[in-house]
Amino acid sequence: MKKKLSVLLALIIAITGVIFTGCGKTQETEDKSLETIKEKGEIIVGLDDSFPPMGFRDEAGEIVGLDIDLAKEAGKRMGVSVVFKPVDWDGIILSLKNKEIDVIWNGLTITDERKEQIGFSAPYLSNSQIIIVQTGSQYNTKADFEGKIVGIQLGSTAQAALDNNADFAGKLSEVKKYSNNVEALLDLKAGRIDAVVMDAVVGRYYISSNKAGDTYRVLEEDLGKESYGVGVRQEDKAFLAELDKVLSEMKEDGTAAEISKKWFGEDIVK
Repeated sequence: MKKKLSVLLALIIAITGVIFTGCGKTQETEDKSLETIKEKGEIIVGLDDSFPPMGFRDEAGEIVGLDIDLAKEAGKRMGVSVVFKPVDWDGIILSLKNKEIDVIWNGLTITDERKEQIGFSAPYLSNSQIIIVQTGSQYNTKADFEGKIVGIQLGSTAQAALDNNADFAGKLSEVKKYSNNVEALLDLKAGRIDAVVMDAVVGRYYISSNKAGDTYRVLEEDLGKESYGVGVRQEDKAFLAELDKVLSEMKEDGTAAEISKKWFGEDIVK
């Protein structure tokens, strides 16, 4: 009997050792995400480069914007450079998972669906999905769009906003999808669609910076509130922890506020 107990005890110890060894390897793999970034010396940021004021090209062709400045400052504090890589927005999560980029930092809305695929930093900006129409149009409420055509950007959370507003979306005759919001707004201006659903911070900035208040207006009703976060691979936990730490420091010392004021004239970073 004692022999059997000894054999059983040895077997338990062996299995326990395998389990803990496996756990150690998993933790070691997670920790290497930050080491890999440090060794590489750069963070590759995936973005849509036509998404003002978060990330877009200026008149000289340089990529600029609120998220661009935040990413550069975060990289500086982490001791690495930042490389910006324009990616088709509809496939940007796949680009992240395939390690073509290290983060998605470009007005990325935190959603439950996206959380199933990628990890997120703590939220840093509040947003909503607004409805933009031509200034002289007869549309004033969501109830006015029965049988009308609405445009959205492919891969954006405007689709989720429509899904969450079935009474509004169900009355539309068509939802037309574009590669970017600028194309959608140009079609709205030309009268080919009746409205565009898009991020409030982007839509309002576009109207203001292009002095297009006589062309577009924003309805008082919106399609829901949301928050922006930086997207990372789910397994990159050590890198995410460092990124959250740096972002928190940027908020606390006022750097994030200064960057926000540069682009919006006020501190809207939360």
